[in-house]
Amino acid sequence: MRKRTLLLPLLALVGLGSLVACSPVGTLNAVVSTSGLTVTRDLHYGPDARNVLDLYAPQKASGLPVVLFIHGGSWTSGDKNEYKFVGDSLARGGYLVAVMSYRLAPEHPYPDYIQDAAQALRWLRDHARDYGGDPDDLFVSGHSAGAFNAVEVVDNARWLAEAGVPVSAVRGVVGVAGPYSYDYRTLPSRNAFPAGSDPANTMPSGHVRPDAPPHLLLVAGNDQTVEPANATRMEAALKAAGVPVTLTVIPRLNHYTIIGALARPLTFLGPTRSLMLNFLKQHQTPVKTS
Repeated sequence: MRKRTLLLPLLALVGLGSLVACSPVGTLNAVVSTSGLTVTRDLHYGPDARNVLDLYAPQKASGLPVVLFIHGGSWTSGDKNEYKFVGDSLARGGYLVAVMSYRLAPEHPYPDYIQDAAQALRWLRDHARDYGGDPDDLFVSGHSAGAFNAVEVVDNARWLAEAGVPVSAVRGVVGVAGPYSYDYRTLPSRNAFPAGSDPANTMPSGHVRPDAPPHLLLVAGNDQTVEPANATRMEAALKAAGVPVTLTVIPRLNHYTIIGALARPLTFLGPTRSLMLNFLKQHQTPVKTS
């Protein structure tokens, strides 16, 4: 009964998300239990205090595909601890899930937070087997600013090469309500990019490599925070490079409920979870049979 009584105030908070940035998604943790999962917290993938991640896995995990999830928050806020519901949801779908924090702007503008994502992938390459994952079966996902990070770290050939991650190890990318292609120079988010920088040199839509893996771009039909045209332009850039991409608009959801619908208690809001899990299953390394 407690979970049910929490749903109404929870939905109210999620609906008010546009007023209080990305913090309402963390409220979902109140109705999520990780009982039955193996959770390992605060693993350091780099030297900074925010270079930490949490791992979520089914018990007795072995050889599972790995999903790195990157939080949103306009690159200036947010934390892995707010996204327990993501780790729970995807781990119960059969994945080893890493939910990461990263260095924040304005102290750490682009590309610092992208390099953190690359280092987290490198850490997973080196340590996934220790926690039941397959280091050659990686996926990257993110919400909002985190979706930008996820797409940029994979599509721009520079970042994986610098981190020593083979491009073939990343099997797919899932971006949820991401700002992949826009002009930040007159917006508050300009503080997340170097002063005087040109969006043409920083946007993922301008960095697509032809050997990038398949992408799933999820768009909230009622997004008032990130223009859905970002995904349309990103889709066009991927198609122009010959990269497989699926763009799906989920009606009625907003910038916050689209990620909230990934939580198992809130899947009735929309198909975010089923769309993600179907994409991951479609592109993961096929299970070997004897």
